[in-house]
Amino acid sequence: MAASQEFVTQLLAKADIRVNGDRPWDIQVQQSAMFDRALAYGNLGLGESYMDGQWRAERLDMFFARLLRARIQDQVKPTRLLWHALKSRLFNLQNIKRAWEVGRHHYDLGNRLYQAMLDPLMVYTCGYWRNADDLATAQRHKLELSCQKLGLKPGMKVLDIGCGWGSFMQYAAENYQVECVGVTVSKAQVELGQQRCQGLPVKFLLQDYRDLQGQFDRIISLGMFEHVGSKNYADYMRVAKRCLTDDGLFLLHTIGKHGNSGGTDPWISRYIFPNGEIPTLESMSPSLEDNFVVEDLHNFGADYDKTLMAWLSNFEHAWPQLKSDYDERFYRMWRYYLCSCAGAFRARDVQLWQWVLSKAGIEGGYQRPLS
Repeated sequence: MAASQEFVTQLLAKADIRVNGDRPWDIQVQQSAMFDRALAYGNLGLGESYMDGQWRAERLDMFFARLLRARIQDQVKPTRLLWHALKSRLFNLQNIKRAWEVGRHHYDLGNRLYQAMLDPLMVYTCGYWRNADDLATAQRHKLELSCQKLGLKPGMKVLDIGCGWGSFMQYAAENYQVECVGVTVSKAQVELGQQRCQGLPVKFLLQDYRDLQGQFDRIISLGMFEHVGSKNYADYMRVAKRCLTDDGLFLLHTIGKHGNSGGTDPWISRYIFPNGEIPTLESMSPSLEDNFVVEDLHNFGADYDKTLMAWLSNFEHAWPQLKSDYDERFYRMWRYYLCSCAGAFRARDVQLWQWVLSKAGIEGGYQRPLS
């Protein structure tokens, strides 16, 4: 047995994962080159070797949950990724020019893909599963909870930073009679979103959030903050504060990670969300405290596991109709993306935070709605 294979086999055993074992979370190795790639490039090598068909696992989500729960990634230090780790420290990877890359690379992949994978409202963020048994219900409950947290009233003007295909704006306009403006860097999202919200008081803007102007009674941002980058948190918060009325509320919904969990995942950055950066409480706190009062912080990150697995089920069910637009390597990439993220949330390695923020504090205190 080669030294790299022996070392990886011993590492995986700490997470009760066997090479060529017969359990759903065990890995089946087709080409032994995957061991060297995983050691040299960490998750980037592991993911690329999976995309190239060098290994597989029946339940990739279970594999990652075990791997991350055992902190195996802390025991692999891929020296060939030092530049990746340094880039985010040296450069602003989410400046105005680079901010458009994620729209072209990820959100413009094809509306047909997202229509097949997501719920009928096309919500591309974590659902709220407390009283839900299916994806559509979980997403409606998340939208309703968000509306209640914001205390929406008819006639209010609402800004959605990172509006996607307009799922929140559509729901809020139909159910709370508010006027909405949404901003996104994806042309495909604007095109489909405008069709879906036709006849509603909803406006889409194809622009960077830093160019936003106007005053709004409420602001919401669902799953966009992961694209902002720590070098831009202060600018982002200042824009939100500038656009919020003095008595307004801002709901910020973002994936979050522990402060000691390392930098941006190199595989996710290269293949899924270029220039993304998951925030930590430590990295967010200075810009938050300089601009807002934190009224409420709600963590329901465990619900993202169920959401991602529901997306995976929908994606695999629709693959026979989608594969004419994509190739098998894309299929393995997308499956790796959904399963690895589900495993990360299951292992509680990453979280989902909803913050409710005000400019100067709610007189008498803020009351989170019963959920």
